[in-house]
Amino acid sequence: MANVRPGANMSAIAAALGVSAATVSNALSGKGRVSPELVQRVRAKAAEVGYVPSLAARALRTGRTGVLGLVLPDISNPLFPQIAQAIENAAANVGYGVLIADSRGDIATQTEAINRLIERGIDGMLIVPRRGTRISDVGCPVAVLDTPSTPGNTVSADHWDGGMQVGRYLASLGHRKVLIIGRSPTSNVQSDRIGGVKCGLGSEVECDTLWSEKVEEIYGPNCMLGLAERAAQGFTAFAALSDLLALRALTELQHAGISVPDMVSVSGFDDSIWSSVVSPSLTTVRQDMATVADLAIAALMRVIEADADADDANAAKVTSDPDRVPMQLLVRQSTGAPKTAVPGAGAFHPHAHHPNNSTAGEVKQ
Repeated sequence: MANVRPGANMSAIAAALGVSAATVSNALSGKGRVSPELVQRVRAKAAEVGYVPSLAARALRTGRTGVLGLVLPDISNPLFPQIAQAIENAAANVGYGVLIADSRGDIATQTEAINRLIERGIDGMLIVPRRGTRISDVGCPVAVLDTPSTPGNTVSADHWDGGMQVGRYLASLGHRKVLIIGRSPTSNVQSDRIGGVKCGLGSEVECDTLWSEKVEEIYGPNCMLGLAERAAQGFTAFAALSDLLALRALTELQHAGISVPDMVSVSGFDDSIWSSVVSPSLTTVRQDMATVADLAIAALMRVIEADADADDANAAKVTSDPDRVPMQLLVRQSTGAPKTAVPGAGAFHPHAHHPNNSTAGEVKQ
């Protein structure tokens, strides 16, 4: 087998492996009929010699750049880097790179981010939209990753199903008064999660919803949410619609001297990287982001490979079957059957003792 110098071109890799340059091209781009074993050999050799494809040459040859755009609503949220990684992995598996933009939760910034990516000549785009916005007519095929109830959604986790799992679980533990904690009622994802939680709890469970944005409009950012008072009113479970909100609830309750899960239960959503290591470890619902990413990229590739016109009508054709992926309930330490009533008015105690730091395994349901 011939030696290949670092920085070699596609023809040199082909000669080293005893195959044609076309075979190497197909193996690296995920096209054509190339055996998985040969694809692995070609990619290993390319990685060994540091082969970097010429995007300019590829664009001239195919009319495509081999680059996708990804717009995220808030990259400071630990969930979205995980989504970005899943998308990048899925794109790399079909020979595409990804440019990432952050809309920072702002509609105007989201539009600017989309326009910047279009100017870079991307072949297609994936967008996790800023809550309450609809994506249309961006100038290239678009896969929308939000929630199944969002018009034009391509594929996403089944957030309603995730909420239903939480509701059924809390009801099965014996909770009969549950507070749902959300960020904003304008979020389609959170609305679906609420619908699922209420459906899972059933008609015999009393349920109320608290929106943190509305509380903060009155008392300021990162204010207390009044959860100790809610516990004193008889709420025994706090079902947060994200792990960030669950951590906020857990901290506020513990500072008020309310033991979790001995006195009240707390659950979250999304299985953030720290949710298993906080104390108590957090019961939450995990998204299968790898499967969502694979389905989204496959749907986008079908439109790109078909050389569809880049207009709003074609963007709407970026569809996936299935269009939703089941979520997984992970039962950890922060939930349990209601045992002890919360006495008094639940006054805030800034130096209250925290539960110990013991950890326990999680149960997947």
